[in-house]
Amino acid sequence: MNLLDGKRILVVDDEPDVVETLKDFLSMCTLREAYNFEDARDLLERETFDIAILDIMGVDGYKLLEIAKDRNVLTIMLTANALSVAHTVRSFKNGAAYYVPKEEMARIDVFLNDILVAREKGANPQNQWLERMGSFYEKKFGPDWQSDEPEFWEKFGSRK
Repeated sequence: MNLLDGKRILVVDDEPDVVETLKDFLSMCTLREAYNFEDARDLLERETFDIAILDIMGVDGYKLLEIAKDRNVLTIMLTANALSVAHTVRSFKNGAAYYVPKEEMARIDVFLNDILVAREKGANPQNQWLERMGSFYEKKFGPDWQSDEPEFWEKFGSRK
């Protein structure tokens, strides 16, 4: 069984082609879309979502993350321009459940299922994130990609 079946997901990105691609990948879900901060904020305030997939740049993703977190919406940060270890750390510190580079969005269903499984088990989805994305980060940023925030990474995934 796919845990995504029937889930309500808000997709926010200022690039319509990204939204359309996610709609194709997540056809088993009920998707709502927004292309700017204001529309996304209004949807988060008026409707109920299981998951929000937020771009960072162009839509004020960190502010939307705050709103989604306040509404107990599991949040995934999806980015291309803000792909960095610093943005990854900032996203997780601010409450994101997952951080996905746009070049990995073809696996979005896998990442979202990781989050839902972790929630069902009362576990932290960050454990699975490190397993899934560690080698990607090592290739992208080098073998010492965790060295700027050693305390954060040492404790990463240990929280529920």
